[in-house]
Amino acid sequence: MAERISALVIGAGPAGLMAAQELGRAGVAVVVTDAKPSVARKLLMAGKSGLNLTKQEGFETFLNAYGDAAPALRPMLREFGPDQVQDWARDLGQTLFTGSSGRVFPEAMKASPLLRAWLGELARLGVEIRPRWRWVAWNGTLGFDTPQGRQDLHPDICVLACGGASWARLGSDGAWASLFGRGDLAPFQPANMGFIVDWSDHMWQHFGQPLKNIALHVGNRAVRAECVISQRGLEGGGIYAVSRDLRDGGALHLDLLPDLTVDDIRARLARIGPKQSLKNRLRKGLKLDPAKLALIMECARPLPADIAPVLKHLPVPLAGPRPMDEAISTAGGLRFGALDDALMLTAHPGTFAAGEMLDWEAPTGGYLLTGCLATGRWAGRAAAEYLRRQSSPTSR
Repeated sequence: MAERISALVIGAGPAGLMAAQELGRAGVAVVVTDAKPSVARKLLMAGKSGLNLTKQEGFETFLNAYGDAAPALRPMLREFGPDQVQDWARDLGQTLFTGSSGRVFPEAMKASPLLRAWLGELARLGVEIRPRWRWVAWNGTLGFDTPQGRQDLHPDICVLACGGASWARLGSDGAWASLFGRGDLAPFQPANMGFIVDWSDHMWQHFGQPLKNIALHVGNRAVRAECVISQRGLEGGGIYAVSRDLRDGGALHLDLLPDLTVDDIRARLARIGPKQSLKNRLRKGLKLDPAKLALIMECARPLPADIAPVLKHLPVPLAGPRPMDEAISTAGGLRFGALDDALMLTAHPGTFAAGEMLDWEAPTGGYLLTGCLATGRWAGRAAAEYLRRQSSPTSR
């Protein structure tokens, strides 16, 4: 027999915990389930290299990072955008700083102090967390595989925050998609991922080396950022920033000297004696580091007599994206067309959805976490209001 509960949140990542927080603050008894032995594993992993909470910039600029999903996310991010995320983190005892790029971090850098404080707040609100509960069935009630065997729950309201389809070992395996009709889902695709390059043998000594002070061009899009030469191709923030355009078929070109014009480059090379090898002229005249020199030899041969235009628009042949499970995040998921403005599933009244399981994507740099927190908050508040209306005498 199914256990009756007031509110259920499936998924204990940032979106799910934020939904539980809002339900708890509304006085609702909340149960949070998660398939893994502990909560927020992907958040903790992200925090190992510095927890980028959000990005401090104008609202419209921030919103534009969400691309096609920006209109649907606008009201949620308007209510809980970069300023509100920072206030929330400070309320949990975190001291923050903003880097030169506008990215906001806790001074502790790691996610664990923030998460500990957050879980303490949820415990104070009476939120119950049930780890190792994997959602496997949805047929009137919601069925779970648990350490105690099959368990069924019958909540009055439910918020789904099951994550996307990358980093399966941390909990985001996309298995929940099998419980939905195909028409409700956009196919999963990798987002914020590296790309494969079939390097020749001479590149091995440059694996792990950064390409600094470059601009990445894909079609009409240009991003000034860095990336890293890896054994498997190109990785890093610059590649992630243009990964959607590359995934959709764009070609990658690198501007190795974004502060110089073609004529500037020609003039500097002309100052070096013509008897010098081209490699020496590039190194001495343009101060190109070994990684950039190797990339030129890899991608631009046979080298033209006038190499300046090539240095401003170096083609890098890509062999496709890295596998989806290696991606930082995913595109695709539950379509906004299957939801109303409150993020409630139109086919399942009383069931809401939030976070990466929704069909949106954004670059790294604080946009992903802010989007998850904002949609979780929105869904949690909407679920609490739905329960309140359903419980009121006039609704009976």
